Amino acid sequence: MSSPVIITESLTKHYGETVGVEGLDLVVEEGEIYGFLGPNGAGKTTTLRLLLGLIEPTGGKGEILGHNIWTGTVEVKKKVGYLPGDASLYKEMTGEAHIRFLSKFNGCDEKNGHELATRLELDLEKRVEDCSRGMKQKLALILALMKKPPVLIMDEPTNALDPLTQHLLYELLREYRDEGTTVLFSSHNLPEVERICSRVGIIRDGHLSRVEKIEDLGAKRIRNVEVVFEGQVPAGLESIPGVSDVEINDDRVQLKLKGNINPLIKKIAEYDVVDMSFTHASLEDVFLEFYGKSEGGEPS
Repeated sequence: MSSPVIITESLTKHYGETVGVEGLDLVVEEGEIYGFLGPNGAGKTTTLRLLLGLIEPTGGKGEILGHNIWTGTVEVKKKVGYLPGDASLYKEMTGEAHIRFLSKFNGCDEKNGHELATRLELDLEKRVEDCSRGMKQKLALILALMKKPPVLIMDEPTNALDPLTQHLLYELLREYRDEGTTVLFSSHNLPEVERICSRVGIIRDGHLSRVEKIEDLGAKRIRNVEVVFEGQVPAGLESIPGVSDVEINDDRVQLKLKGNINPLIKKIAEYDVVDMSFTHASLEDVFLEFYGKSEGGEPS
């Protein structure tokens, strides 16, 4: 039976009259990869900075591995590997120098950093000022991962990474999880969170709207669908379960689809189809559809 590693109770941060986070109750279990999902400005970064003791809470409390996130922040930082959204690197130092510096600073093995650099195909001889954004992000990831901490907290870890490197990072996070590391990472990318996480906390306007298991979130997924028919668009598409916002233009139809795609596939398979495409709806669309409405269907 796993036990909570990260716990917050009514955690709150105000910047004057502006709400950063309000009344946040968050529980991350040991050995899970937990996605913290929300659009830009929702409060994700504020929450992660609160957890690391980088900013002082206005109210509420939090713990990581039993240590208070504000009064015990020194102990917290010993146990956490942290990737900030705007990692500050020494521009005149090479990647090799960063790894050597960090290993002396916190006692981790340089070998871990070199192995990670090989996996991520990063040239450690380049100075930071000569590196691209993607290379800098790789180095920041290596510095967070190389201490092999019991807890990883990462703010938008795939920023500036190409698709291949993103997949390598997912593999690494799964490996760390299998070795017992608990991972909390923020994202505004719904498919990314669905791909790797076991649970997701959805934050909007500083408030935790929902906590969902990934399998439950999948049933609420919204897709944008476009179908081009050989001839007239068939009638009755709007009556298919999960279909909404049907727009027809000559032989082309655009619609939104929630949940199971099979009823729609079976219907259109009865006709001659020239082309068909599925794309994920934006995160804002998901919020408006599921989290911005009350049970009665009106905006909450």
